[in-house]
Amino acid sequence: MTDKLKVGIAGYGVVGKRRRQVIDAHPGLETVAVSDIRLGGDGAFDDGVRYFDDYRKLLNEKIDVLFVCLTNDINAVATIGGLERGMHVFCEKPPGRDVADVQRVIAVEKAHPGLKLKYGFNHRYHDSVRDALAILRSGELGEVINLRAVYGKSQLITFNQSSWRTQRVLAGGGVLLDQGIHMVDLLRLFAGEFTDVHSFVSNSVWNHDVEDNAYALMRTADGKVAMLHSSASQWRHRFGLEITLTGGALTLAGILSGSKSYGAETLTIARTDGNDMGDPQEETRRYNRDPSWADEVAEFAEAIANGRPIVNGSSEDAFKTMQLVYRIYCADPDWKAHWGLTV
Repeated sequence: MTDKLKVGIAGYGVVGKRRRQVIDAHPGLETVAVSDIRLGGDGAFDDGVRYFDDYRKLLNEKIDVLFVCLTNDINAVATIGGLERGMHVFCEKPPGRDVADVQRVIAVEKAHPGLKLKYGFNHRYHDSVRDALAILRSGELGEVINLRAVYGKSQLITFNQSSWRTQRVLAGGGVLLDQGIHMVDLLRLFAGEFTDVHSFVSNSVWNHDVEDNAYALMRTADGKVAMLHSSASQWRHRFGLEITLTGGALTLAGILSGSKSYGAETLTIARTDGNDMGDPQEETRRYNRDPSWADEVAEFAEAIANGRPIVNGSSEDAFKTMQLVYRIYCADPDWKAHWGLTV
């Protein structure tokens, strides 16, 4: 790229500012404008970047790429607005409050085939995840038998986040939609699509109108079984994914994050010869850097520059992951009926 793509960031909080660091470090991208309701007016920073107190004003700027880092109730609307104005769009997860939000975005995306749309599922870009996926796809450990996943934090609101995450009208869902969606996406990545879903969903710990715990048991058409616990009462923050295969196991533990509260990021590879009496040889790799944010944006920029399809975080990925989240919600008949949910 000879000319830098002009980038606007809708939502300039913690995530928006972190995205800007990555954007401005990329040789083909340049942040020229941002918006956030907390900015209290319109103007320009000392570095010349323009700012607005409403994302709709940002949409009227001459920008090539829009990064959407807004609340769940606005994500889809802002994404549609960007596409309709000829902008490539990168939207943070979740893509909306429900499946219908994503369907509306996809309809607009199809009407603008020359534009790129990507969703921020950065966990796919962690080196531990990429290494585990490479081993799985190599076939050296055989076929997947089952997966067990836990992703949890101690509250619905952590790290000075705002309270909108506890309000169904704004968030659409609780810990499963906000954080657990990353693990749902990874389960799809490692196992494929799930045909059978059973669940229990509860808000009995924090008593908000969104869930604080979701427990799911799922199975693919070819018999892979996954167990998932997404929690906002995991007092010790935890990320864990165990994948059992016919020739060994892959265990992902900890994930590097801005909070540094999920422990060391490791991948343990176990190889069994079938005669090790439950104590196979293991190799543990530890990862000390997080390239996910930069690599995710770089892949997006490369797709724009060279007209290549979005590989990770496509609208199809976002739709299928959102659909599975809502299938988990709806698999609990009491939760589904109480909130009038549909997939």
